[in-house]
Amino acid sequence: MEEKEVRNYRVKERKTPDGRIQLTGSEDEEQQKVIRWAQLMCNAYPDLEMLYHVPNGGSRNRAEAAKLKRMGVRAGVPDLVLPAPHAGYAGLYIEMKVGENRTSKSQKEWLEKLTLRGYLALVCYGGNEAIDALEEYVKAPETILQIRRWD
Repeated sequence: MEEKEVRNYRVKERKTPDGRIQLTGSEDEEQQKVIRWAQLMCNAYPDLEMLYHVPNGGSRNRAEAAKLKRMGVRAGVPDLVLPAPHAGYAGLYIEMKVGENRTSKSQKEWLEKLTLRGYLALVCYGGNEAIDALEEYVKAPETILQIRRWD
């Protein structure tokens, strides 16, 4: 794949007058671009095939929300998960944010719990930051884990 094609999935950025990056998309749009970038980069970094989204957020009617809660949905779980061990970590979790959005109490709690259990748990503001984090993570050496099988 050509570098130009991959760059097209990077999020367009503008700088605010005070030098901060102003993102042009919603959190959903930013995350979709990250997923598309990961799909394009699977040949270079095969572990990216395992990247997935946890569908915890979003607006739902009362019945659907109750059903999802019974099925195990947990408030605060990060948006993206890469269950591949690299750089001394058991896997990578990313909470996506855009603009002035901040992490909620439950999101902070999940990020802390995951970190204490050996995961790299990050908050990324925008698609480019998430892409950079993913790329740096999968370029790092794989972590050798002692696997215990239960069968």
